Amino acid sequence: MVTILGVAAAAIGISFLIFCWVGFHQTARSLEERRKSQRAFPLHRKQAGKNRQVAIFLGTILSAAVLHGQTHSAGSSIAAAGGSTDVQQQTPAAPPTASTADTSSAPLAAPAMVGPLHTAAPNTFDAGPFGKLAFTGVLSGFGYWQSNPAATDQAARADISNGQLFLQKTSGLVQYFIQAGAYNIPALGTPFLSTRNTIRDFFGPLPQAYLKLAPKGDFSLLIGKLPTLIGAEDTFTFQNLNIERGLLWNQENAVNRGMQLNYNKGKVSGSLAWNDGFYSNRYNWLTGSVTYAFSSADSLEFVASGNLGRTAYSSVATPLYQNNSSIYNAIYTHTASRWMVEPYFQYTRVPTDSRIGVARTTATAGGAILGDYTFSNHLSLSGRVEYIGSTGTSRNGAVNLIYGPGSGAWSVTTTPTYQTKNFFARAELSATQAVNYTPGDALGSAGDNSSQVRGVIETGFMF
Repeated sequence: MVTILGVAAAAIGISFLIFCWVGFHQTARSLEERRKSQRAFPLHRKQAGKNRQVAIFLGTILSAAVLHGQTHSAGSSIAAAGGSTDVQQQTPAAPPTASTADTSSAPLAAPAMVGPLHTAAPNTFDAGPFGKLAFTGVLSGFGYWQSNPAATDQAARADISNGQLFLQKTSGLVQYFIQAGAYNIPALGTPFLSTRNTIRDFFGPLPQAYLKLAPKGDFSLLIGKLPTLIGAEDTFTFQNLNIERGLLWNQENAVNRGMQLNYNKGKVSGSLAWNDGFYSNRYNWLTGSVTYAFSSADSLEFVASGNLGRTAYSSVATPLYQNNSSIYNAIYTHTASRWMVEPYFQYTRVPTDSRIGVARTTATAGGAILGDYTFSNHLSLSGRVEYIGSTGTSRNGAVNLIYGPGSGAWSVTTTPTYQTKNFFARAELSATQAVNYTPGDALGSAGDNSSQVRGVIETGFMF
């Protein structure tokens, strides 16, 4: 008998393969046309529209907050909250072609945007002693339906996905970035949280805020609440190819409190960070990343990160085992005309430690392929396929990192996106399948279901 999961997975898989084939075919054809005409296809969409001016007093209040080091210390995480936003290395995926000559109207590097969405051109204003500031934001909502919801979840609901403001100073020796407001962080294979509970249990109403020292040269230093260097996916919905984060992201951290040193020269860039890992407020994590750009279209990044000590503390945002792990990534990115593809590999390891209940070293290994194809200035299609597995069994003392000791899971996701000027709308269909799971630790109200299908719609404005 054909199950709902099978039908959904087949439909998503076929759509993803078609879009992959179309993308590679279009890339080959574009390269041939380029050789003949010596003209490259435009790399980016046009961005139009003038944004509304924001009151100076809001910028002054938020700036004062970050400059005085205020952070919200609420606990946080889905048993695996992750994301990746390399402040130094990532840039918006689709800056407007028409504005490249006018840097004041070009999208800013923070928050990082993998695509296909792109932020509005920033408003700028003089905030007196706080300098010349730039301001952007996002306002969006989402609704979803899912099969086999967890006991703490619902089959369908709607909520705010983003109500965030981004304020930053991007010039001079002393710079800063402030991200404030409401957000939700949906991830495959884990229960949805309400936006109110997400803010309370994760990173508070000020999820990211940092001071940047940028002397002339190749180095810069960041201090504050920073986006993680780990993984290929960023934390918030609007930053990514897909609305929901994937299974590999569930083993990663998302926001760190600490400091980060960046280096960027020529084809090589890198970062070294000392922070509190999974938002633990215990500063014992060290993370390093190195990226080499073979060309303007191809780059390879390596990331290594881990807890150098032991953290017995845990919370929603600080899962005990993941926060005592080490994490390694290899991420390759290729862009060509309308097409982008990003395969990456991840390995994590939780060492034996009887004092936190780890009787046997347990590891996960997984891989994912993310891709996006742009059909026009307004329409694109993104997809993700991934698999992750863990080692050990409950009999030999391995801990639960996915859906029980020794379990694994695969997923497939497709997300068409439409954006015109500041407005965007996108839909998503995903299927998740647990394998070798432990009854009670998997999906569904009793944790004994192996599959889950989700449909999500998100719409809103970038301003």
